[in-house]
Amino acid sequence: MARGADDWGMVQVYTGEGKGKTTAAIGLAVRAAGWGKRVKIIQFLKGRDTGELHSLAKLAPLVDVVQLGTGEFVLPGQERRGVEGATAWGLRLAEAVLADARYDLVILDELMVALSLGLVTLEDVMALMRGKPDSVELVMTGRGAPPEVLAEADLVTHMCEEKHPFHDGIEARRGADY
Repeated sequence: MARGADDWGMVQVYTGEGKGKTTAAIGLAVRAAGWGKRVKIIQFLKGRDTGELHSLAKLAPLVDVVQLGTGEFVLPGQERRGVEGATAWGLRLAEAVLADARYDLVILDELMVALSLGLVTLEDVMALMRGKPDSVELVMTGRGAPPEVLAEADLVTHMCEEKHPFHDGIEARRGADY
């Protein structure tokens, strides 16, 4: 079925080892808000002050951001004190936000990482994708999106790292990387 310019309701996934997944999702949020769309961003595993938070705050009340993390990176095998509860709460929040259908665009930033770390289940993610209202655009970001999620999505962008200054010892830069 052909969709028109004003039809919303696709599922998008931005994944891969390269930089830019959150940046792409934030760009979509800015674009949507520019057309009066309401946007909810739930950032799993993030709790750090970032440039995008400052920018998006200026787009309120059209854009609302919730961070669910400690500000520290969570790696496989690492102790996750406090992260499990925040992730479970974020999943319930995502379910409620999607069920409410008050937002036109819902971004679940780093949900794929939470999935790959075992903090949410594949069944939970698939239920979010399949249970969302037809009019709500859903975007999920993060490394390690599994084949089942990619197959169910309408749009998949795979960010591929060719070269990154981190490998040369250059740390994340304020305004460019966060």
